[in-house]
Amino acid sequence: MTATPHPPETLEPGVVRVTANNPSPFTKDGTQTYLVGEADVAVIDPGPADDTSHLSAILTAIDGRSVRAILCTHTHRDHSPLARALAAATGAPVVGCAPLALDDAGVRADAAFDRDYAPDRVLADGEAIEGADWSLTAVATPGHTSNHLCFAWRARGILFSGDHVMAWSTSIVSPPDGDMGDYMASLEKLLGRDDRVYYPGHGDAVTSPQRLVRGMMGHRRAREGAILRLVRGGEGDVTAMVQAMYAGLDPRLHPAAARSVLAHLFDLRRRALVTGEEGGVWRSAA
Repeated sequence: MTATPHPPETLEPGVVRVTANNPSPFTKDGTQTYLVGEADVAVIDPGPADDTSHLSAILTAIDGRSVRAILCTHTHRDHSPLARALAAATGAPVVGCAPLALDDAGVRADAAFDRDYAPDRVLADGEAIEGADWSLTAVATPGHTSNHLCFAWRARGILFSGDHVMAWSTSIVSPPDGDMGDYMASLEKLLGRDDRVYYPGHGDAVTSPQRLVRGMMGHRRAREGAILRLVRGGEGDVTAMVQAMYAGLDPRLHPAAARSVLAHLFDLRRRALVTGEEGGVWRSAA
């Protein structure tokens, strides 16, 4: 892929954003790569494979500095695949989330997984990597994917939130790897933090993160309540639920909405509130 690159943007001292030219209903203006640090740098979420213009833009923003690490929040293929070319160009190790061993033949509405991702080092929850003037700590936030990490620059009050929390859209939670129970627990985890700002994988910075996270949790609980009411009223088909609950939604996003509805149903089944299987009819267990 070759396209006109977005120019690098300095968001604050030590934080530069380079946006890939892969806009879509799922990526907004494109996947956002972050350069962290000034003396040397970490690169967070290098982006999609074969995007030579984005690789060139990242290298221009690096401007000859040492790259201490290439960090990946998760392995959707709009986030991690360019790590391989960037590692070859800079000699930096690929660090961050764990690879997935996922055998899923089902429909996926969001970006497919990077099955070739092979990190040099996996960061556990709370584990840090440091540069000359920065330190990033892994914050495990499964839900959007089972291997999702955020990265916290605690001294600066910054959280690089990947696809877990974004201001422009709620995250897709797509089973079997995406898990709604885990996603809600990860949001609860972020409520216990005091980050000043989130820099997400797509869209604008989140400048009131606690308020947004509380709103996202309320939104998901409202969706859960709507699903329960539909099921208890006799509606057991996921496609019909989407049509009832997402009036006015871009039809291109209906498959993604169906995956999130299914994730809610799986979570409700785990809590013994509904019964059913993917592709079948869902019923109330009460």
